[in-house]
Amino acid sequence: MFSRIKEDIASVFDRDPAARNTFEVLTNYPGLHAIWLHRLAFKFWKRDWKWLARTISTFSRWMTGIEIHPGATIGRRFFIDHGMGVVIGGTAEIGDDVTLYQGVTLGGTSWKAGKRHPTLGNNVVIGAGAKILGPITIGNNGKVGSNSVVVKDVPDNATAVGIPGKIVNSNGKNGSSSARDEVAKKYGFDAYAVSEDNPDPVAKAIGRLLDHIHLMDGKMTDLCKEVNNLGGNVCDQQLPELRVGEFVEDEKKAAKRRMAAVESFDPEI
Repeated sequence: MFSRIKEDIASVFDRDPAARNTFEVLTNYPGLHAIWLHRLAFKFWKRDWKWLARTISTFSRWMTGIEIHPGATIGRRFFIDHGMGVVIGGTAEIGDDVTLYQGVTLGGTSWKAGKRHPTLGNNVVIGAGAKILGPITIGNNGKVGSNSVVVKDVPDNATAVGIPGKIVNSNGKNGSSSARDEVAKKYGFDAYAVSEDNPDPVAKAIGRLLDHIHLMDGKMTDLCKEVNNLGGNVCDQQLPELRVGEFVEDEKKAAKRRMAAVESFDPEI
């Protein structure tokens, strides 16, 4: 149990740059509290102690603003960021390393018994306010843009945005999107839902900027090579790493900090 708690804390440090230390995460992250209470409720639900399971779930909702039915199946390293207004139905199934933001609903579209709620694969990211409705599947590495309403399956490695949800980037087939992802990763930015056919004008503008940066990087590299071939001596030093935000720590230092925080956590305290 304690190993799972440490794993959960580590997942917060990995996905939330605002997390400063273990004590703060333990005491001020309602997403973690909701997950831990759900694990207890889930055990009682499986033992057929339904009333006690529902009571724990209700208490969790009252404390955190997050409603998770005790029958929902949730994998490892599940992270709910902010969390207020998140609703997860009783037949929902969630894989490992999934991230949900505030206002997400994993809901049903029918009153009939049986499988009524979504199944999320591994490494899925669901943006704020998105609604995933019905017994559909969001494939591994799938992503859903903020405020989208998805009522059909999303394949592996695909991104869905809009109402109703529309696939805007599937299986990395869009070459420009792949280039955008590489540039975005270089600058510490997640470019999901930034694709050619995204109806969001802001997302389109961000995509164009990433394309421009990618093109400029390539031209600068070619120019340096030609100047050096002519006897010049330019571009012999690596450009300094660019970071998004003035408060983003160096990745190596941040990784050491995360590991030290998790290892120093004593469950006996």
